[in-house]
Amino acid sequence: MSLNCGIVGLPNVGKSTLFNCLSNAKAQAANFPFCTIEPNVGVITVPDERLNELVEIDKPKKVVPATMEIVDIAGLVKGASKGEGLGNKFLANIRETDAIIHVLRCFDDDNVTHVDGSVDPVRDKEIIDTELQIKDLETVESRIGKVEKQAQSGGDKTAKRLLGILQKYREVLNQGLPARVVEWDSKDDEKLARELFLLTNKPVLYVCNVDEASAKDGNAYVEAVRKAVASENAGILVVAAKTESEIAELETYEERQMFLQEIGLEESGVNRLIKASYALLNLQTYFTTGPDESRAWTFIKGTKAPQAAGIIHTDFEKGFIRAEVIKYDDYIHYRSETACKEAGKLGVEGKEYVVQDGDILHFRFNV
Repeated sequence: MSLNCGIVGLPNVGKSTLFNCLSNAKAQAANFPFCTIEPNVGVITVPDERLNELVEIDKPKKVVPATMEIVDIAGLVKGASKGEGLGNKFLANIRETDAIIHVLRCFDDDNVTHVDGSVDPVRDKEIIDTELQIKDLETVESRIGKVEKQAQSGGDKTAKRLLGILQKYREVLNQGLPARVVEWDSKDDEKLARELFLLTNKPVLYVCNVDEASAKDGNAYVEAVRKAVASENAGILVVAAKTESEIAELETYEERQMFLQEIGLEESGVNRLIKASYALLNLQTYFTTGPDESRAWTFIKGTKAPQAAGIIHTDFEKGFIRAEVIKYDDYIHYRSETACKEAGKLGVEGKEYVVQDGDILHFRFNV
């Protein structure tokens, strides 16, 4: 499975600059609104030091890291929910993503105009929140009108449950809150709620785009954002996008690391953003490795062995017999599957085994 994140924000907050850091595809980064008319899409590899270690041990013919798809969606403005700017198209693009990376301008620069005349990331956040909430409220009201009749007929229990979910969402959205603040008592309700595909129910990572001096510790703008999103069940990350773009242009890994150290960072904002996006969607990684191929596979936390096998091929899930499991640390220590087996570090697991992050797996199946 591949993660799909949409980068959103007001015009000129640094979305395309951030996108350019993340992807080899070069979005136009210009100092005027709507420089990104069509969504730019980039597929990038997910940084994982563990895969590098496995490659060092097995020296495979082929290496396949996990990937992440990034969509740079043009800047939203007030009235987007009513079609202002290029609103309808942008909102449709957001609907297709798994998660939202919401970029907020947290830096002062007289040379970069702000669409609303001044820097205020909390206000900017509320503008986009409002547009997405209005669109969700329209969706909810429309569905209530249809489901209400089914629920009142008495025989449709699912319709009654869905009506309750919709009414709860309507109550929250009318309070100016995103749909994701609602918590459900049952898995069935949670599943029905997710199938509504509400924009404000998507996981959100707020990226505070700061100047280089604030890259390590943030600034007053960042602190204001932290307070504003404290109750939202959302992630927050501080990134100096312009500085990151300069780092990305350096030729060697060593040069990039030296630059990061100079500004007090151990890891690039790009890497931190990708890892934070994975955590946001509750995603983890297992590995398959050997002389032919070392590969990272993405799965949702809590996935059982047969379903994890199905990520490789549906036949693996259908004919699942067992999973042979080596823990990552054991593989690194013993340096091969054979050595792990001899040391008693290869476990045999059945259909109820819950795959763990970092597991090295070999599936046995029969179809």
